[in-house]
Amino acid sequence: MSVITVNYANTTLQLDEASFALSITSHAQTWRWAESYRPRFVTTDNKEFFFSDAVAISHHAWNTGIGKGIRSTYQGFMVDGIKSPFAFETIIWIEGVSGDVFFEFVPLNEEGISLKAIYWPGYMEFEEPDDRWYSVLNVLQGLLLPNTWENEVSKLQFDGQMCSCAAYMPWFGQIRPSAGYIAICQQPWDAAYQVDHPTNGPYSHVSVRWLPSLGKIAYRRVMKYTFLGDCDYNDLCKIYRGYVKETGLFTSLAEKAAKSPLVDKLIGSAIVHKGIKTHIAPGSYYYNKEEPEKNDHLVSFSFRTAEVKHYKEKGIQKLYLHLDGWGDPGYDNKHPDYLPACKEAGGWKGLKELSDTIQDCGYMLGLHDQYRDYYFDAPTFDKDFACYAPDGSIFDMSRWAGGRQSLLCATQAPYYVKRNFEEVLRHGIHLEASYLDVFTCNEGDECNHPWHKMTRKECFEYRNACFSYLLSKNILPSSEEVTDWAMKNLVFAHYGPYDFMLQAPGTPRKGIPTPLFNLVYHDCIILPWLMDRIEGQEDYMLYALLNGGAAYMDKDGAYPNCDGAFDDTAKTHLDEEISRYQTVAVLQERIAKCEMVRHEFLNHDWKKQRTTYSDGTIVTVNFHDNSYQIDLA
Repeated sequence: MSVITVNYANTTLQLDEASFALSITSHAQTWRWAESYRPRFVTTDNKEFFFSDAVAISHHAWNTGIGKGIRSTYQGFMVDGIKSPFAFETIIWIEGVSGDVFFEFVPLNEEGISLKAIYWPGYMEFEEPDDRWYSVLNVLQGLLLPNTWENEVSKLQFDGQMCSCAAYMPWFGQIRPSAGYIAICQQPWDAAYQVDHPTNGPYSHVSVRWLPSLGKIAYRRVMKYTFLGDCDYNDLCKIYRGYVKETGLFTSLAEKAAKSPLVDKLIGSAIVHKGIKTHIAPGSYYYNKEEPEKNDHLVSFSFRTAEVKHYKEKGIQKLYLHLDGWGDPGYDNKHPDYLPACKEAGGWKGLKELSDTIQDCGYMLGLHDQYRDYYFDAPTFDKDFACYAPDGSIFDMSRWAGGRQSLLCATQAPYYVKRNFEEVLRHGIHLEASYLDVFTCNEGDECNHPWHKMTRKECFEYRNACFSYLLSKNILPSSEEVTDWAMKNLVFAHYGPYDFMLQAPGTPRKGIPTPLFNLVYHDCIILPWLMDRIEGQEDYMLYALLNGGAAYMDKDGAYPNCDGAFDDTAKTHLDEEISRYQTVAVLQERIAKCEMVRHEFLNHDWKKQRTTYSDGTIVTVNFHDNSYQIDLA
């Protein structure tokens, strides 16, 4: 056994054949896998195997026309005393042009072992008790996690699955004095990541894990690492921005506006979120047993029509109304069978009157709809079209308003979207935008039903097909949050907030909120921002300004104390909300299509921040006194 060394493109790899420890030297800085890490995989019955458990292990030189590295082969693993033919290869190689290091896992034979996850490549040694050492995490809008952060960070949304709100973008990185790296996952639909940061550190470990697709690893998995010298999180974001331009994901708002002038109509609009009918089913987590009369609530379409007219009288020129609960079953009930328009609220006639009024005012209307939650009491519910797990079971939950639900296989979603929207349009409802819930927030689904077998990657493709259908009707698509698999089609979202904004005020934070997503995609999507003012704390309007986004002028939460709607936010008069919205809108109209070039923390407690945009606009905010300054070029 010895250490294998590869020198190429000013980068050095060293692999210890005995311990499988790896070190990488680039820009005169060395990065090592932590001593506690051992390459491993876990089976579906939760048995753990280390790569070193293979009966036969060999290492080979990997020299191609594009790079050099090390190919390792692992064959045969003992399972309950029987040798399994399970085998795979890993390839660690340096690309000659860039000096980037690629980690590839290649399955060769998957017989004999059923995998749950592969933990490879390893997490870096990152043990220094120094807040200049920090991890860069794409949790919602973004987080920086200093090694000395006082709060434990280990639990991530959706167990860290990429392509969900746990990772709007499928990469992570770490920065230390004079060096840093970014690790980009090239097959994020079947990947997740984990973070291990104990209370007060003094370390942070971040690493990827590969997930099976329909029970098999099935294909090559690749992580791309770029190592840098002196750098910060801005540099990592710009590397990723270059990557998504190379791979074709990047589609700017200017390009989207060229296809539909409605994009420019939406920019600068006041975002108003209102509802019509609420019905909480007895099986729902939110059902109020003590006061059952509170489980139903109704506002007529005519009432919302009068509100729209009032907004116009107040002088608001641009407005987008996001309407919840407009279907007859009520909000989050009986999807995908949501039609007709709510009869108690005025039916199709009442919705058309609202739609016509919005059109006359020059405003925009969008309808909340849902094509993932599949309710058991939906008239056309058929278990055969739910998402099937490999063992033949289907998801069964009763959290949301409609009670018991499964998950609709995404292969069916485009058909239901077309069925429902054609009916809405047939009734003369004028739609210029709309909202398909959870598609860009929740993880990808897979389905093992023989009629509509579907991988996670295909799931995202079907979700994108739903957005494409809306665009074909000149309806701007939106969804709950943002994720870069949808950036070619998605025009706006419900929000793309910092993690803490969705937690109750005072909840310990996972790190320092940082606009990583906007440093990559600000000029590609319209993001509305919450405008709450928490008593004695921050004014969220400053985040809207800092991020050059849209503003919620009025927002009714769908559920109490959920998704950023909390009871202890300060309430203000409509005239003040209009004034605050207009402050944000003036800036948004100027820089919506501009790149966020740089973000900076101007003091050590992160309360004073600055963003710089490609047109020269500079926005500075100070959360100590909730002040701001906008400097125009």
